[in-house]
Amino acid sequence: MTPSDNRRWLLRGVTSQGKRFRPSDWCERLAGVMSGFRPGGAAHTMGYSPWCIPTTRDGDACVIVDPALRAHEPMAWDFVVGFARDNDLQVELLDE
Repeated sequence: MTPSDNRRWLLRGVTSQGKRFRPSDWCERLAGVMSGFRPGGAAHTMGYSPWCIPTTRDGDACVIVDPALRAHEPMAWDFVVGFARDNDLQVELLDE
């Protein structure tokens, strides 16, 4: 699934077959790769991008992805979307 509207989406660490995605720290790794993409460019301090935030939901490792990433850096957006697709991860649109 590629989110097509302007809502944030939840990339869940569970495949479409219901299997838990490994390694268990995948969400921190993905968010770490994306940490340089943020409003105003790279920061002088370490921290996650506000557009790609690791979290947990219902005991599953997840990443919340903000559509602002697509506008700021389309290649980074494509990377996250491709990661979800290539690893067959569940994607949910958020109502928030």
